[in-house]
Amino acid sequence: MLALDVGRRRIGLAGCDRLGLTVTPLPPLARGRFAHDQDHLGELVRQRQVTALVVGLPLDDKGEITAQASHCLRYGQRLARQLALPLAWVNEHSSSWAAAELHGLQGDRSGALDSAAAALLLRQWLEEGPEPVLPATIPYSQTAGVAPF
Repeated sequence: MLALDVGRRRIGLAGCDRLGLTVTPLPPLARGRFAHDQDHLGELVRQRQVTALVVGLPLDDKGEITAQASHCLRYGQRLARQLALPLAWVNEHSSSWAAAELHGLQGDRSGALDSAAAALLLRQWLEEGPEPVLPATIPYSQTAGVAPF
């Protein structure tokens, strides 16, 4: 699995072993054009033998879609289609705050916080998550609310 904490400037990344026992923050990706991101992430997918993606959705405190969550939905679906990988979503409300507290990364601008947040998302998915689904099979009604999280 490869988890992505999609931001406007960086994408935090985390991976796990085949059994899902060890979650590891990976170096973050400085965002560029989608083709650049896709090339970098595609290479990472090949190197790590990734079989599915987990993308965080920053829902609000009521579990509703935010503008950034809409961006993450579109980005995750496009990336999963391009890389031909199954995709799962995790509600990442407050994940950056939790990662900052857990790892003492308040005010971090290096990207370490983004990848620490991605690691929390992946751990959450491994503990709670549904199995990944293909992007084309995600009904809009499931992406518009709290139900799949």
